Amino acid sequence: MQTLDWIVLGITLVGIVLYGVWKSRKDQNLDGFLRGEKMSWSTIGLSIMATQASAITFLSTPGQAYEEGMGFVQFYFGLPIAIVIISAFFLPVYYKMKVFTAYEYLEKRFDLRVRLFTALLFLVSRGLAAGITIYAPAIILSKIMSWNLQMTILIVGILVILYTVSGGTKAVSMTQKWQMVVILFGMVLAFFLIVHELPDSLSFASGMELAGVLGKMEIIDTSLELDNRYTLISGLTGGVFLMLSYFGTDQSQVQRYLGGKSLKESRLGLIFNGLFKVPMQFFILLVGVMVFIFYQVVSPPIFFNSSGLERAADLGYNGQIEIHKDHFNEIQFQKQEAIAKWLKAEGHAKLELEDDIRHFEAEAQEEREEVKDFLQAVDPGIERKDSDYIFLTFVLDYMPVGIVGLLLAVIMSAAMSSTAGELNALASTTVVDFVQRLRLTGKDESIDSNYELRRKELDEDSEGSILSMSKMFTALWGLLAIVIALSANLVDNLIQLVNILGSLFYGTILGIFIIAFFLKKITARPVFIAAIVAEIAVLVTHTLNIMDVIEIGYLMYNVIGCGVVLFLALLLSAINPDSPYDYIDAED
Repeated sequence: MQTLDWIVLGITLVGIVLYGVWKSRKDQNLDGFLRGEKMSWSTIGLSIMATQASAITFLSTPGQAYEEGMGFVQFYFGLPIAIVIISAFFLPVYYKMKVFTAYEYLEKRFDLRVRLFTALLFLVSRGLAAGITIYAPAIILSKIMSWNLQMTILIVGILVILYTVSGGTKAVSMTQKWQMVVILFGMVLAFFLIVHELPDSLSFASGMELAGVLGKMEIIDTSLELDNRYTLISGLTGGVFLMLSYFGTDQSQVQRYLGGKSLKESRLGLIFNGLFKVPMQFFILLVGVMVFIFYQVVSPPIFFNSSGLERAADLGYNGQIEIHKDHFNEIQFQKQEAIAKWLKAEGHAKLELEDDIRHFEAEAQEEREEVKDFLQAVDPGIERKDSDYIFLTFVLDYMPVGIVGLLLAVIMSAAMSSTAGELNALASTTVVDFVQRLRLTGKDESIDSNYELRRKELDEDSEGSILSMSKMFTALWGLLAIVIALSANLVDNLIQLVNILGSLFYGTILGIFIIAFFLKKITARPVFIAAIVAEIAVLVTHTLNIMDVIEIGYLMYNVIGCGVVLFLALLLSAINPDSPYDYIDAED
């Protein structure tokens, strides 16, 4: 990191945060903190994208493409379908009731038990995920500054808490708008700089062809194997269920569009996200593939987490590491020679060279795995995984001065925006759905769904008290996220971990909301029982999966959770029919 990089990094981050605080300086009230108000469709759309596109997206996704190729993009194929359904059916109800959280609607439709259980599932899933989004940028600073990773997590986490507590929903959304602009500009710039760094003998078209030879451009997988994580079928089934639940029922996303100027503005913001998200993820994966191509003609590190190699060397194993490096570099040299010949060859000779290239790549990967095993044997505390370090290593080693600072600002901006949105939503749900609602229990078992009537009941003192409480819970959730982040290095890939955490809970939540919106005759008791059973079924399935008793892709957890809720609720309702509760929809 040169001085110019630090200047670019500091100006970008501080400027964005100050802008968000300045834009919301006159809106330090309960509405502005919990919902945000009168936001345009562009702010909503970019804010939704920024909340989802955390630092993990820009650290893990290129590494995912580097190791496994473009197939991960299939995970997002269900998003446009989900957005259309949410815009048509979910949004009108939320706007009609003028809710602070998505879970308020469930009490009116069912009862307090269903509302609290669903809100609890959200708090568990999003609380765990918030810890991961703090851990991701900590990797960056620990590598750049040679700091202890745990200490870095504490520093980053505390800074995010301070930023979020001082902001609230409107400040977060306004800030996220410009963070997303910086993120998109930075990633486009990184892509063109990577292409520019390729040698003259390797054009972009030849690089794409080489990526195809090495299996990185297999975008569509039509197989029906349940244990295959990323297929067309899983994306259009499990992906649709996951995206429906995430964008339609997860408060961290719902909160982004509840404060729109109008229903139309919120719909436009959602549709913008649905249309733009898949191309964006495709592009980020393509950046990872381009890094992979670059390292086919320039020798990569044998292990991308340099701190692990340094730790082994400090323990006296530098000689063994150098032997592995020499063997790895020899394989890379042979592969580079084969690639050089392949670029000039034609016909059958080219096909034979492709076999040689694949053979050398397999040998190189075997050597990498041996080094990972060796490092784990030397010190179990050394992280075996290094995929999250791949893009960062390339940026630090090969990007020009000034651009390094900008790309680090991209990753840090993503971390701040995503974590801020999550903590804000966790605090809103805790205060609105638990603390404030349970205060009414004993006074009145029902809650008026009309927002305006409930707002009139708040005097200035109680509103100030709730605002202070919201800020307190924002800080408490932030502290819990820090604790979770301290153990996040136990997993192999951050982007997968976040999606697994979501899949463990989102299917059940989605099943509850589908019944609420579309199955008018099913009442609270069968839904509550079905939801508990469904969540147990998902957790048992995941346990059996990690124990290798069964093999199933985690996206299918969403289908299982939602399916069990629907089936069991319908069955229980048929066995013991009851009079339905009042149903709220956009037509009422």
